[in-house]
Amino acid sequence: MAEEATQALAGYAATLDVDAIPDKVRMQCKNLLLDALACAVAGHAGEETPQVAAFATALAPGADTSIIGGAYLSLTGATILNAFLITAVTMCDAHRATLTHVTPEVVPPALAIAERDNLSGRDFLAALAAGFEVTTRIGLGLDFPAFRARGFHGPGILGPFGAAAAVGRLLRFDAATMARSFGLAGSQAAGTFAAWGTPTVKFHQCRGAMSGLMAALLAQQGFVANPDFLTCPDGGLFSAYSDRGYPERVTEDLGTRWELGEIALRPWPAAAAIQGMISALFDLLEQHDFRAEDVRHVHVALGQRAYDMHGFYATYKGKFQAMLSAHYAAAAVLHDRDLSLHQFEPERYEASDIVRFATENVSVSLDTALTGPEATVELRLQNGTTLAARCIHTRGSPENPLTTEQVRAKFRRYAASVLSANQIDGVIQTVARLEDVGSMRTLTGMLRR
Repeated sequence: MAEEATQALAGYAATLDVDAIPDKVRMQCKNLLLDALACAVAGHAGEETPQVAAFATALAPGADTSIIGGAYLSLTGATILNAFLITAVTMCDAHRATLTHVTPEVVPPALAIAERDNLSGRDFLAALAAGFEVTTRIGLGLDFPAFRARGFHGPGILGPFGAAAAVGRLLRFDAATMARSFGLAGSQAAGTFAAWGTPTVKFHQCRGAMSGLMAALLAQQGFVANPDFLTCPDGGLFSAYSDRGYPERVTEDLGTRWELGEIALRPWPAAAAIQGMISALFDLLEQHDFRAEDVRHVHVALGQRAYDMHGFYATYKGKFQAMLSAHYAAAAVLHDRDLSLHQFEPERYEASDIVRFATENVSVSLDTALTGPEATVELRLQNGTTLAARCIHTRGSPENPLTTEQVRAKFRRYAASVLSANQIDGVIQTVARLEDVGSMRTLTGMLRR
């Protein structure tokens, strides 16, 4: 029954054991974890990271919880800062159906509690799977078009549930306590697209992580909350945030079909919705021999959602808008044959040749036949040749996934400026054998600078 959705999901999250997780799903969880760590070490280069670090330090003094690629902060401060680090340079995962970044909300509070309580890798892996699955399944239960039409943004609304599920699993909640933690998580759910184009949209992720942590810790104290929050007719998640949603989807095939498999990774530090365009550009570079100066014009076609969010940044201000700009990404990929954090430093995105190419040589149009991050790219060369590519499945999507080696390469690339070679190797090896790790302090110790 629909009204049982919250409690059914709570019971699932409370009892999920590593042995019930198929090998393929375990590997997906490990790749999501390592990708999140790659994003976090890269996040130290984020423009707003010093501001969030100062805020996290001032909010809750203390120094007993590890910062990924840093030192220590309090439990609260570390949860906030680690969550922001994962999302700081716009390179973390995205659940495709709900445009929701998942790891920034789930990984940091789970990592903090696992370190604090000296828990095992098995416990941590089960907690991650529970958090990822809860976040994405509650997203499925929404009527997402109605949710999005009202201006809501998923991470700060769905993320608290996943964070509460992961922490609750680590704290060994029973089903009733987990359901109360979901009620507390939902009472803090917030975030709208009014923040789009500003760094505040990334704050939704770290606030979602903190909301879920608070929900679980308060539920642990026996605090009373609505145990049927998802389907409560008056102000429940599905009635308040969409048109009553589809609560039956939350539990459909629960435990046999894993919605976390629909979480896509991002190979490049740019918005999720333009990863298809970037994939198509790299396809052309790999298939044909040409240079940026050979290109007279670039025409990009995007679907409605991607076009509305990224089609209007022919001129951009600052690093974050550059990461949102389809025009800039096209110019950078063609000129540098790369798209990494280097391309999002001022000396590159403010370079006169790049700025001129982005504004004068790149056009972006709407193609309503395209969906999600699908894209077509057409290059007209100076010699009259036309080159074209169409991306249906972006690199990093479930249909075109990054291999474990590619995820490891991403971590190595961005950790090199933060961690030692021995630390990098140790983190990769520890994540690979997570089920056998006796104490998560082994991993957090390797992640500290």
